Amino acid sequence: MKINVPMTTPFDRLALDRASNRSLHRQLYERLHAAIADGRLPPGTRLPSTRNLAAQLGVARGTVDAAYARLSGEGRLISRPHHGTTVAAGLVPSSAASAAQPPPTQSTEAGWAPLQLGLPALDLFPRKQWTRLHARQARRLSPPEMLYPDPMGLPALREAVVGYLAVSRGITCTVDEVIVTHGFQDALNLVVELVLARGDAVWTEDPGYGFAQLTLQARGMAITPVPVDAEGLQVDRGRMASPDARLAVVTPTHQFPTGVALSPARRRALLDWAAEAGAWVLEDDYDCEFHYSGRKPAALKAMDRTGRVFYAGSFSKTLLPSLRLGYLVLPPQLAPAARTAQQLRHRGAAVFEQMAVAEFMRQGHFARHLRRMMLAYKARRAALVAALEARFGAGIEIVLQPGGLHVLARFPGQDDDVALAGRALTAGLKPAPLSGQALAHDVGRGLLTSFTNVPEDRAEAVADALFRAIGLGA
Repeated sequence: MKINVPMTTPFDRLALDRASNRSLHRQLYERLHAAIADGRLPPGTRLPSTRNLAAQLGVARGTVDAAYARLSGEGRLISRPHHGTTVAAGLVPSSAASAAQPPPTQSTEAGWAPLQLGLPALDLFPRKQWTRLHARQARRLSPPEMLYPDPMGLPALREAVVGYLAVSRGITCTVDEVIVTHGFQDALNLVVELVLARGDAVWTEDPGYGFAQLTLQARGMAITPVPVDAEGLQVDRGRMASPDARLAVVTPTHQFPTGVALSPARRRALLDWAAEAGAWVLEDDYDCEFHYSGRKPAALKAMDRTGRVFYAGSFSKTLLPSLRLGYLVLPPQLAPAARTAQQLRHRGAAVFEQMAVAEFMRQGHFARHLRRMMLAYKARRAALVAALEARFGAGIEIVLQPGGLHVLARFPGQDDDVALAGRALTAGLKPAPLSGQALAHDVGRGLLTSFTNVPEDRAEAVADALFRAIGLGA
């Protein structure tokens, strides 16, 4: 039985089917999404209130709330107090967009391509809010703010980070323990200067983050690749291979690149090792904000009772990589030494960008932006996975983890993932080979595919382009 909405155009085609196996809120979302995409609901159109539309459809108000919330999270609707819910400005109908957009296998911006790792959704960046904040900060810039910045970072931004981590990650720290960095590699270099000497042994995850390995090697450290399994870093293997290591670099929330979480037992084992050995742990919590199912793993730093953990976060995955801003939470006893090191390393990060991020967080825009990204990423991941499975059939195995910004696609019978990635690149796609992330241990073969910059309505085209590019149908 179908429920027709007794409204005039453009809502007269809206209908929900109770016999469908799709939920009512999913159906409503799809119909509104289609109406916005094809121009039946042009920018500025005011939608019925959730109460009125629910009454007309004969459904619970929560069903309409869920559909509106998802479309708002994608930036298609705007809800404002006393103004109702309207279709966002600047949206291009699909008929016009298809002519204006490049093929799915071509980058719309120099330097990136669909499926590329390490990038947030560029189309979701809140440009208008960011522009307004920048303009306001420029008008208010005082003479003291035009001088050399605090090498530890702008106090207002460090205060915002302290509050954010207390709420989102359960980390208790003071402003004096936070340093604003130029991203994770800058944080890693600072940690090396604070606690390591040339030739010291360092545990790194295998497979793991290649830039961290290269940075440590360039600084003259002895790398010990420690294998990763379904529970994360194998601490006992690290103890056996290099018991005198001075540092372990880990991604415990979503291990890169496998996406597994470090298990509670392994977390305790790692912290025990650091305390017993007088060693240190650098926790890279690079994408902790994006967890889609189940309970988000706690931060390792929040469990640290002996002051052995450095905690590194970044705005590259939540705002823009080009900001080159991140933060490092220090063990309390190293704060004075870190301030001295920062004074010798550089004169601090650019004040103007720090001011904008601090104000962005203070006004609540950051939290709202993260919620919007979470909704969009969850939908984009589901759409890409469905499209890949539909296109490749039995020729693909998708490995899904509860969180992260990419999925692992394995291709049974294909032994050369480097060649697969190379063929994809010739078609303008940029997945990364899994085997290329390992130093010493066999982790199998597959392609790491990011979904962040693949909108739902482009998922099928991208999956088809990947299928044709890597030639599995030949």
